[in-house]
Amino acid sequence: MKLTKLVKLTKLKAWRRFQRSAALRRAACWVTHWYIRFVYLTNRWSVEGGDWTRCLTREGRTFIVAFWHGRLLMMPLAWHGLTSFHMLISAHRDGRIIAGAMTYFGIGTIAGSTSRGGSSALREILKRLKEGGCVGITPDGPPIVPVTYATSRRRELATWDRFHLALPFGRGVFLSGEPIELAAELDDEGLENARRLLETRMVEMAREADRLVGHEISLPLIAADTSRPAGPVAGD
Repeated sequence: MKLTKLVKLTKLKAWRRFQRSAALRRAACWVTHWYIRFVYLTNRWSVEGGDWTRCLTREGRTFIVAFWHGRLLMMPLAWHGLTSFHMLISAHRDGRIIAGAMTYFGIGTIAGSTSRGGSSALREILKRLKEGGCVGITPDGPPIVPVTYATSRRRELATWDRFHLALPFGRGVFLSGEPIELAAELDDEGLENARRLLETRMVEMAREADRLVGHEISLPLIAADTSRPAGPVAGD
């Protein structure tokens, strides 16, 4: 067996053992949440477009927040805190680490993705709606608010989403875009047009966020296993 193959196999076995250990996962969640706080405290942050979500919340309107999966890390600190917040997180075991870290910021999570647990996630969202929870969809259709962030110091990880690992001691920016209004009922063409509009807006915003912190070339963007934007759902 070649050495490189042996190393990969060893790493895979170690990762699987880690995933099975509840104690190790809890420790990873704790470390992750403190790393997020450390990065936030050691960067000089600015916020652009934050009034969009604040205004919608004060008007009592529900909405969906969409962001690239690769720019998930700092999103808990992009939220204004005026209402409760829930994130849609992968149902896979590695998603539990992110979900656990989110709880330290008072953020609830719903497990599910297009490839695993999608129907159960939908049922959970509907249950919270019936209970008057934080995930709400009004009959006339919710707006979608694209959100992103960028940091001047970062590393791009060799993961499927080309994860943006924010680093300390630099500059950062949170950027929220103008809400995209959706009609109450859309046919397939209408849904595809809305998807393309959202994706285009999110790409443009990620590039603008990168420019604001001094990056001339943006990181390539991979949204999800379906190559579409993915992110949390929020409302009141």
